[in-house]
Amino acid sequence: MPAEESSAASRGDRSRAAAAISRALTPPLLAGSPVHLGPALRVRPVTGFRRPSAPRSKGRSTGGPRSPRGGGVRRMYEQARRAWDRPLTAYYVILGAGLLITVLGLVMVYSASMIKALELDKPSTYFFRKQFLAAVIGAGLMALGARMPAKLHRAFAYPLLMGSVFLMVLVQVPGIGMSIHGNQNWLYLGGPFQLQPSEFGKLALVLWGADLLARKQDKRLLTQWKHMLVPLVPVAFMLLGLIMLGGDMGTAIILTAILFGLLWLAGAPTRLFAGVLAFAGVIAFVLIKTSPNRMSRLACIGASEPGPGDSCWQAVHGIYALASGGWFGSGLGASVEKWGQLPEPHTDFIFAITGEELGLAGTLSVLALFSALGYAGIRVAGRTEDPFVRYAAGGVTTWIMVQAMINIGAVLGLLPIAGVPLPLFSYGGSALLPTMFAVGLLIAFAREDPAAKAALAMRRPGVRWKTMRRRVKKRPSGER
Repeated sequence: MPAEESSAASRGDRSRAAAAISRALTPPLLAGSPVHLGPALRVRPVTGFRRPSAPRSKGRSTGGPRSPRGGGVRRMYEQARRAWDRPLTAYYVILGAGLLITVLGLVMVYSASMIKALELDKPSTYFFRKQFLAAVIGAGLMALGARMPAKLHRAFAYPLLMGSVFLMVLVQVPGIGMSIHGNQNWLYLGGPFQLQPSEFGKLALVLWGADLLARKQDKRLLTQWKHMLVPLVPVAFMLLGLIMLGGDMGTAIILTAILFGLLWLAGAPTRLFAGVLAFAGVIAFVLIKTSPNRMSRLACIGASEPGPGDSCWQAVHGIYALASGGWFGSGLGASVEKWGQLPEPHTDFIFAITGEELGLAGTLSVLALFSALGYAGIRVAGRTEDPFVRYAAGGVTTWIMVQAMINIGAVLGLLPIAGVPLPLFSYGGSALLPTMFAVGLLIAFAREDPAAKAALAMRRPGVRWKTMRRRVKKRPSGER
């Protein structure tokens, strides 16, 4: 027993001695006692150590860009948005959409007009050759319009307006003007060529109205309603009167839409805008109510049967053509309705033949091209600082989009048949030439954007080489 007690006491002494030695050798920071290093360098006691965290992936790092949620769809959307925000996007969209619509229109004019030409004892390529010639001339006008500066466009507005008014007056002179399908809106030029001056009146109203509003905005006169309306509205009503003397209600509607588009861009007050709209609506109601032909066209909206006396024959057979096309159509040139069933298959109702031969895919492609052209025109009008460019680009976009909607709406049975061609697509040189020049205007305005001008300048080989040479620093003579 005494030996065991002595061994236990010796073990206790050794443990107490080891604890004292460990307390003596432990640093103050680890022991928990504060170290007096001054108020600025005072630290808290360290109670333990923290394990180093595992390295994070690149996509989840706080400093790097996070990957978009939603997978590939979100990534494609971001890439498309960045591509659309590039300086030259509007320039290429307007150029590409305009040319594609024109080329596709040439193909469909040839396909839709073959039977009509043979009925008139003409070669099957009769209408196609005339349209191709107009497209070649229109391409030259589009290139000219794309190269002309804005100052030259403004100077060109007044001669174009006076020339259009003079030709529209000549149309009403007996023996000079021609009547086609009951509308006195044509001038005979000799041979197989005719001219419709009202189509050039659309372009004249856009350029002249844009120049007028831009000059008044520079003088800060658009805040007064009389300066906003005069002389823009009286001149527009003069053009409308000359057009309505010939009975062309469709062109009058498009000219009215251009007028409203210019007033809207100029910031017309709601009450003033509503007043002009109500006045134009009353005039349109009177003109439609007093014309049995226009009333019959209004009654054919949504018709599914030709009706008494086949009054809705054209509208119904346009629906038949679209319905028989299916998803991908019967094939190019294989339309049935163009064999004498559908009147005007190559002009007003060429969209119906497109749906029959190319199907839903073809019609949606045409709609997509027009949508791209319209959206790019809105972008040009919205990003410019020049008031003339804004008004002119907005007026041209309103003109093309409203005319396309009226034509396609009539073919679909949603609107009355107004007798207006599909822009850049239907047969008709008088409509194609000013429209292609108007597309050239949009291209010129897209090029005038400062960012687009800088991007185009960098694409020139000489400028790029000089710019690269400027960025290279000169090395010392002995350095290699």
